[in-house]
Amino acid sequence: MTEKEFVISVMGAFVGTLIASFFSNMILQAEAMPLILASTGASAVLIFSLPFSPVSRPWNLVGGHLVSAFAGVSCYLLVPGELLAASISIPSAMLLMHLFRCMHPPGGATAITAVVGGANVHALGYAFIVIPVFINAIILLSIAMAIATFRDDNPFESRLKGEGDETLDVLEE
Repeated sequence: MTEKEFVISVMGAFVGTLIASFFSNMILQAEAMPLILASTGASAVLIFSLPFSPVSRPWNLVGGHLVSAFAGVSCYLLVPGELLAASISIPSAMLLMHLFRCMHPPGGATAITAVVGGANVHALGYAFIVIPVFINAIILLSIAMAIATFRDDNPFESRLKGEGDETLDVLEE
């Protein structure tokens, strides 16, 4: 990674996590902030520092978080005991990401957040999928797409042109 690419990545991660964290904090207040930041931060590292990785693709980012949030909320609501629910949420998220072809490792943190995120997260129920998970993913993706215009090689333009199609399915690699 060139120095220019590194600076672009760092600036993108800063702006993306700042904006996403601001909205999460406004929605959930301070109680759940460290957990929300864990998932958002992990996604920021991937999409800004490894923009050409299969796990950094738009569908993987957004879809991975959405299905993982669904898995986590479902486990919280259906599985008795927080420890068991948290333990089941990760493989459930992995299974859904596999089935929907949207593997995004930070989805594991999203799934667990739905279980151990506290009263503010639990009060959202399935709305957690949209607020803050979907909104955070869209914020990160929007910032990543904007920042990519400053890169020497824009990962979003390359994908639109069909370049790199041989690695479109992370599950077949």
